[in-house]
Amino acid sequence: MNSQPVAQGPGGQVLVASDLEKHFTVKRSVFGRPLASVGAVDGVSLTLNAGETLAIVGESGCGKSTIGRMLMRLIEPSAGTVTLEGVDITALKPRDLLSLRSKIQLVFQDPYASLNPRMTVGQAISEPLMLHKIVPAAQRVARVGELLEMVGLRPEHASRFPHEFSGGQRQRVVIARALASEPKILVCDEAVSALDVSIQAQVLNLLKSLQKRLGLAYVFISHDLSVIKHIADRVAVMYLGKLVEVGETKKIFASPRHPYTRALLSAIPVATPDRKQHGRAHALSGDLPSPIDPPSGCRLHTRCPHARPQCSSAAMTLESEPDGHANACAFWRELPAADDLMPQKTASDPRLEKLFAAFSRSTAEKEQTP
Repeated sequence: MNSQPVAQGPGGQVLVASDLEKHFTVKRSVFGRPLASVGAVDGVSLTLNAGETLAIVGESGCGKSTIGRMLMRLIEPSAGTVTLEGVDITALKPRDLLSLRSKIQLVFQDPYASLNPRMTVGQAISEPLMLHKIVPAAQRVARVGELLEMVGLRPEHASRFPHEFSGGQRQRVVIARALASEPKILVCDEAVSALDVSIQAQVLNLLKSLQKRLGLAYVFISHDLSVIKHIADRVAVMYLGKLVEVGETKKIFASPRHPYTRALLSAIPVATPDRKQHGRAHALSGDLPSPIDPPSGCRLHTRCPHARPQCSSAAMTLESEPDGHANACAFWRELPAADDLMPQKTASDPRLEKLFAAFSRSTAEKEQTP
């Protein structure tokens, strides 16, 4: 069982996931019996506090998107529980779950695929208003206009179809649709990875502005550490279905403890390519093991540059320190210093830094304008 991370965010807990597991059957016998399965998520425990952003990061296939869908019960967990504002949603029947759907919404990676091309933007945003009976029928058109303005679009855009918008505008429409049910939590699954850098900055600043205005909490799933640095309060790092490190964003970037987190940070491109030694001591070797038959003990030991004989049998358990920083490496105190990661230089994309600053100034000026 994984230890619960103790680092707290701006408010009390609104979402708690305890010992989540998800196994997908990949091979069956001629009689339909399971012969092989993939452990996409294995014993993951997380907490989300009101008004904070919790980022889940890791390589493709590590299970982060599966967690996002289990948090909403879009897929059923094989084991574990998810508690939303004190209610165990994994124990609810479908008819009882509907009333809680409005409190947690999903923003998908591909804004075009997540919008019905046969429906206008206004019709798409109106659906949750009708389903959850948020406003009377006579007020829906006005409410759709308000939601479009809230995400930086105009009310007259409601009559257009998705193909008439750019990628960034479509993602704003998806966010408006998610906000229509007046949720308290948004699960953003790679919500900006399909966008250009400049558009990423705009959408991320929009999300931060909405969070401040509406008091939203975000579960932000991403593989881009440059994006995570700007939006997340806490970070949960995953490898092969397990959590390997959880902590405040500043601490994760300034002082990563787990070898896998160090490897992720060392892989960020630097602005000075002549630094040939950058991050070499923390780079992983070999290929990602098969999730059908993961390594015993610490799952990273087959690729870890700091692996020891004990790692093949040591339990991979997330242990919290008094400062709230948790990691699953039993020997992290004995690892060499991570000074060559240069977190102040490698943790962000300079282009993204400038764009964030520009859009932040623009947003501040608009908020001050009467």
